[in-house]
Amino acid sequence: MSINATLIAQLIVFLLLVWFTMKFVWPPIVKALDERAQKISEGLSAADKAKADLQVANKRVEEQLSAARTETAQRLADAERMAQSMVEEAKGRASEEGAKIVASARAEAEQESMKAREALRDQVAALAVKGAEQILRREVDAGVHADLLNRLKVEL
Repeated sequence: MSINATLIAQLIVFLLLVWFTMKFVWPPIVKALDERAQKISEGLSAADKAKADLQVANKRVEEQLSAARTETAQRLADAERMAQSMVEEAKGRASEEGAKIVASARAEAEQESMKAREALRDQVAALAVKGAEQILRREVDAGVHADLLNRLKVEL
């Protein structure tokens, strides 16, 4: 066999191998590679979607946390205002109660003062009568001079 016949035979076998490979071997390999590429593409798109969903969820959580912080601050401010108003109200009631106590003490002191003045008037009247009795050295009629003593009390 000559070299030309060998080359032609090899060329024919090579072309048959290429045809067989292109017809029967290559399509399943290409199909498997395409399916694999599609799965990878779907996986990447699912990962991107999950990443976007995570960002949206994180944003929503931040908004809820911010709202909760704001609400907490508002409730604290309301509680402080309520406590302040309760303190002011208690101060007002204490002030009113103190004023009532002072007024009551003043009225009581005024009554005691009036009683003391009345007792003093009675004593002064009795002393005046005694003094007049001793000066005149005679008996003083209490019934006759009762009006005189009452006028003296009023004047004192």
